[in-house]
Amino acid sequence: MDNLELIINLLIIVLLVPTIIYAYKLNKNLTLLRENQNSLSHLISSLNDATIKAENSIPKLKNVTEVSSQNLQDVVDNAKTLKEDLTFINERADNLADRLENVIHDSRTLKNAANSDSSPDFSSSEAQDDRSLAEMELLKALRSIK
Repeated sequence: MDNLELIINLLIIVLLVPTIIYAYKLNKNLTLLRENQNSLSHLISSLNDATIKAENSIPKLKNVTEVSSQNLQDVVDNAKTLKEDLTFINERADNLADRLENVIHDSRTLKNAANSDSSPDFSSSEAQDDRSLAEMELLKALRSIK
């Protein structure tokens, strides 16, 4: 019986050694966790503060976005109005250019007709008079645009 008790005691000793080592490691990890508990609580409080600040910033961000959106819409509306005005002015300028072209063409036609009917010694003063007449008509047409 003494041998059986000795074997059981040796078996208990052999099993207690890993248990003691495991308990020592567990104690070390728990101590480390307790030491870091303060920094973990500080981290959590910082996260809560950041969350609160973010939640408070959302309405401000919405207001800024709405104001910016309204300002941008105003700029777009003004740009559309200006585009329409510029399109209108461009069309008027095209019409005026066409009219001027027609006037110049007609004056050249009249000049050529006068040249063919008149004598070959056409004076340069008459050419300048025709030219100044076309310039006057051009100026008159330009002023009518305004």
